[in-house]
Amino acid sequence: MKENKNYLWSLLLLVLVAALYRIVPGRPVGFAPQWAMAVFAGAVIKDRTWAFLFPVISMFLSDLLFQVLYLRGVSAYPGFYEGQWQNYALFALLVVTGFMIKRLNVYQIVLASFASTTLYFLLSNFIVWAGWSGTRGWNRPKTWDGLLFCYQDGIPFYKTSLEATAVFSIVLFGSYYLIQRRKVGLAKA
Repeated sequence: MKENKNYLWSLLLLVLVAALYRIVPGRPVGFAPQWAMAVFAGAVIKDRTWAFLFPVISMFLSDLLFQVLYLRGVSAYPGFYEGQWQNYALFALLVVTGFMIKRLNVYQIVLASFASTTLYFLLSNFIVWAGWSGTRGWNRPKTWDGLLFCYQDGIPFYKTSLEATAVFSIVLFGSYYLIQRRKVGLAKA
């Protein structure tokens, strides 16, 4: 029972730290832990409801903080905007890439991390191009070339999100591995 309580507190602390990290001034755009959190949640959290909620709650908390800072004139970016729900839905969808990890090994974690970031890039830029998010991006035309331009616009963000997902996947899965290894060592002692 105490172990479950510690596990829950660890996850809640992780959600809070990730939310706070996302609002750090000067952080490169797209360098955030939520992609890695989605993969980690899908791979590690047994309760699927909590796995889906894990990255979404972190996003919501950071968006709430962004909104407060925006309303106080501290941030140029609002936390909430038209089409926000689509962003949350995409992050919940990314949890599925974590479900595909059958054994926690480097190959599967790298593959799922790359897949989640790429899926987000493809879907989110398509949504912006299509105008479904309430934004029109840079008003790219509704043509094949316009879609390709929209993807081209997102490449810097994609590159940074890939880097962030790699770093935070190492932190999350590496920490989890070390904790599990320690538990096994303590159980043998």
